[in-house]
Amino acid sequence: LVPERPTLGNTDYAFEMAISNIRYGEGVTKEIGMDLQNLGARRVCLMTDKNLSKLPPVKAVLNSLAKYGINFQLYDNVRVEPTDQSFLDAIQFAKKGEFDAYVAVGGGSVIDTCKAANLYAASPSSEFLDYVNAPIGKGKPVTVPLKPLIAVPTTSGTGSETTGVAIFDFKELKVKTGIASRAIKPTLGIIDPLHTLSMPERIVANSGFDVLCHALESYTALPYNERSPCPSNPINRPAYQGSNPVSDVWALHALRIVAKYLKRAIRNPEDREARASMHLASAFAGIGFGNAGVHLCHGMSYPISGLVKTYKPKDYNVDHSLVPHGLSVVLTSPAVFDFTAQIHPERHLEAAEILGADIRTARIKDAGLILADTLRKFLFDLNVDDGLAAIGYSKADIPALVKGTLPQERVTKLSPRPQTEEDLSALFEASMKLY
Repeated sequence: LVPERPTLGNTDYAFEMAISNIRYGEGVTKEIGMDLQNLGARRVCLMTDKNLSKLPPVKAVLNSLAKYGINFQLYDNVRVEPTDQSFLDAIQFAKKGEFDAYVAVGGGSVIDTCKAANLYAASPSSEFLDYVNAPIGKGKPVTVPLKPLIAVPTTSGTGSETTGVAIFDFKELKVKTGIASRAIKPTLGIIDPLHTLSMPERIVANSGFDVLCHALESYTALPYNERSPCPSNPINRPAYQGSNPVSDVWALHALRIVAKYLKRAIRNPEDREARASMHLASAFAGIGFGNAGVHLCHGMSYPISGLVKTYKPKDYNVDHSLVPHGLSVVLTSPAVFDFTAQIHPERHLEAAEILGADIRTARIKDAGLILADTLRKFLFDLNVDDGLAAIGYSKADIPALVKGTLPQERVTKLSPRPQTEEDLSALFEASMKLY
């Protein structure tokens, strides 16, 4: 029996669309020095990570800063898949520097770290847990003004340049959590498709899987007017509000681009059209999920990343074991959408059709199986590890994985179908092997 949603009449009645300004074009990074001049920035913090600091995207930014005489300090200690400690190190740097603008060049890890640094530097008396999502932190609303932040994404995945979310590993509890507030979204996202040309194959794949799940989860999330409680003050309306008519448009559009271009972008690094399209799809999906939210694939992915033992992915130059975020999200997707499909089967069927399934003779009650099979075939074609077992997990780890999912209420409550601990166990078990 599916538990009925309580009809307390305290569900929300409105949704709000918040998005960063975005600018797209080949070579548009060269404008960043002028942007900072236009802002009147005197002391700029440039954040990136050690790998990227030697690559063309960062060089392009440095050239533009030099050309326009922008005074900046470089912070390249961002950790790929950041932790509370790596956030705190960046926050410390930002507080010391007294910056009046920020530039983040990198994937979600860099952009998220920069959002956190900007927030806590603007709110120096706050404790770290004040803004961290409940139930792990206090989830306080952000009421301080932040400095301008320009985000230059170098991967085509997180859509972090458009959203007010910053995710990190909370080491003590071995779970991922984050900070979610419209106030921390970048002022401007500079989407320059030239930056995707330096991405290795597996990074293209894993970041593409993040786009795929952002689109699927936000399109199938609990509708905004079924989410409770209704906030007593608009500042308390969450960034992730549930599916809504505006997010739906962006999610479906992103899904169509993924279906058309992701395999091409992975298989041929010279395919500029495919890589440029995926870079834009990442922002489209970001606009969708940044307002609708994600649900179980993301909620379950956080312990999958947090409890990693020895797995080191191909093409990632890191000194610590890690499960790339997009991979940790997509491995549970067949099980998750099979589970959620009974609530909005027509949306699940529509997604399967966009991803290539023939649904002409499909029965509505098979929507979950059809979408799950379509996703499995998609992942198999792209040589994705065969489930959680292939990245080092076994049935013995399921209780810990479930325990790590429970605090992720900000996203798990947006699942269209409520889930018990037993349901989560079954979903992890079904994701141990995919093919």
